[in-house]
Amino acid sequence: MSRYGQMFGPDITFLGVERCDLDDPAGYAGADVVILGAPFDGGTSHRPGARFGPNAIRQTCYLPHDGSRPSLALRVDALRDLRVLDAGDVETYAGDIEGSLRAIEDAVARIAASGAVPVVLGGDHTIALPDATGVARHHGFGRVSMIHFDAHADTGDIEFGHLHGHGQPMRRLIESGAIRGDRFLQIGLRGYWPGPEILDWMAGQRMRSYEMTEIVARGLDECLTEAYAIALDDCDGVYLSVDVDVCDPGHAPGTGTPEPGGLSARQLLDAVRRTCYELPVVGLEIVEVAPPYDHADITAYLGNRVVLEALSAIARRRRDAAEGTRWDPRRPLLDGR
Repeated sequence: MSRYGQMFGPDITFLGVERCDLDDPAGYAGADVVILGAPFDGGTSHRPGARFGPNAIRQTCYLPHDGSRPSLALRVDALRDLRVLDAGDVETYAGDIEGSLRAIEDAVARIAASGAVPVVLGGDHTIALPDATGVARHHGFGRVSMIHFDAHADTGDIEFGHLHGHGQPMRRLIESGAIRGDRFLQIGLRGYWPGPEILDWMAGQRMRSYEMTEIVARGLDECLTEAYAIALDDCDGVYLSVDVDVCDPGHAPGTGTPEPGGLSARQLLDAVRRTCYELPVVGLEIVEVAPPYDHADITAYLGNRVVLEALSAIARRRRDAAEGTRWDPRRPLLDGR
């Protein structure tokens, strides 16, 4: 099968890592991580443009695209310590939402079945449905919990006459059984949507949603610790979904539905690092990076670093498990490993 290549931008890989072809399983056999672009924004309710997110996340970095990124904090080079490959973009079309979602789900399921961790670059948050479902197809429906960073709950039902869109994937995931409602942890909600009817549905599913007022009152670390305990209870793995609009628009202006009052970039990166270091993450996504609304590539840089923090934490978690060590964030930079 001929390869289409990236759909919206130059045909490059994430920071220069090796390319793979999902139609050739031997090419990614033994991979630790496979990066996949899902340039779909046909589910947006306000400003489109996230279709350009995957390539922006892949390339927005001031360092050489040489397949190497040593982490100062974690003292690993995830792009070399792990076998990280990039499978390019799934072919998606804004006018065919069902076909696009099927193609994304099948691609993610192939990656998960190979034993690699799928890292999906969005795209709007509609893709959470096929992303998490593809992972659940391998690990088992109801066996993977969700840690979901977002300003919005994304638990709407029928919007604009459709079941699918970026405000509805979490409801569809719970209804399908792919992710259990009582193992669905949301971090960073705020603003003026959804209304009481949707909140009542969420409560009925036993979801746990940490709104920003609670996070400010209790502290982000305490909320994460509580969320992790729930996520690990009776589940075999964790799926991490990061909507960049969980950050305040001052830290992530390039997104389709910005909501003031969110996390800082520092808080998000620390939280992603901690999540991927402490939990058995079996898949992750970064969504809603919309370059047409970005300023000075602020949001694209953040999206790129979300991926790097996640991969670095996974690499450090595996190294510590193999060596019987534990990373200490208080250790001075020049004090060895």
